[in-house]
Amino acid sequence: MSSVLYDAQGPRAKQRNILYTVLFVLCAAAVVWWVYDGLAEKHQLDWIKWKPFFTSSQPWETYIWPGLQSTLKAAFFALIIALPLGALFGVGRLSDHRWVRVPSGVVVEFFRAIPVLILMIIANAVYSEYTTISTDDRPLYAVVTGLVLYNASVLAEIVRAGIHTLPKGQGEAAKALGMRKGQTMVFVLLPQAVTAMLPAIVSQLVVIVKDTALGGAVMTFPELLASIRPMAANYGANTIACFTVIALIYLLVNFALTSFASWLERWLRRTKKAKGTTPGGAPETVGTPSLVVDDGRAV
Repeated sequence: MSSVLYDAQGPRAKQRNILYTVLFVLCAAAVVWWVYDGLAEKHQLDWIKWKPFFTSSQPWETYIWPGLQSTLKAAFFALIIALPLGALFGVGRLSDHRWVRVPSGVVVEFFRAIPVLILMIIANAVYSEYTTISTDDRPLYAVVTGLVLYNASVLAEIVRAGIHTLPKGQGEAAKALGMRKGQTMVFVLLPQAVTAMLPAIVSQLVVIVKDTALGGAVMTFPELLASIRPMAANYGANTIACFTVIALIYLLVNFALTSFASWLERWLRRTKKAKGTTPGGAPETVGTPSLVVDDGRAV
């Protein structure tokens, strides 16, 4: 049986695929056993090293929970500041005015090209030299600043790409109705582009949560990953156990964010469809182009 993408495999091809699969499974099992044997030899799998996480609340209350709070706080502040800035610069790059479009493009390209760690270090030096922020609060300010500058530039490109995915007829219909470019952008294009941009925005939020660990590695920001060092020192050099627990927490947090975004995207699509628009934002009717405004009514 043939497919549009490929022809059906013959008997010899099926045998080769079975052989490759068996070899891959054997190699994967050998790697897993090698890792397991190495950890067991170093006594990293002994119950005494994992016991504190299952029998006591002290590591959770003293190290993990405060670190998680700092991580979520930095990610929250970075997101609520980077989102409007990203939308502003993304719209600015689409402006018809050169004096708006060029500076917006320069800012976006400049901060997008610099590693976020360097931005954090520069921000920390600036706050240390020119502000009166205390040494306890300075790492948080530096981490948030670096995350905002980098992620706002990335979100600006996401906004620009999301608006470009919309049918051109939406902007043309708004122009035919006499709406100005700013009104078209705010009331017509941006609301419809939210659904298309949502997966990319959530992916960037996951990046923000993970990048907070850079502040802990360089500027003693007490985030989640930075809690491993004192925790491992206090519980008998159980580094592998600490890394495993922290990795699972990162996995759960990011999975929760992704799941919420998937639900929100489905809800937005159902809402738009119920109001008579397609998932892409264009009206379902055919014939004369119509304009779908923010409240879903066709004009």
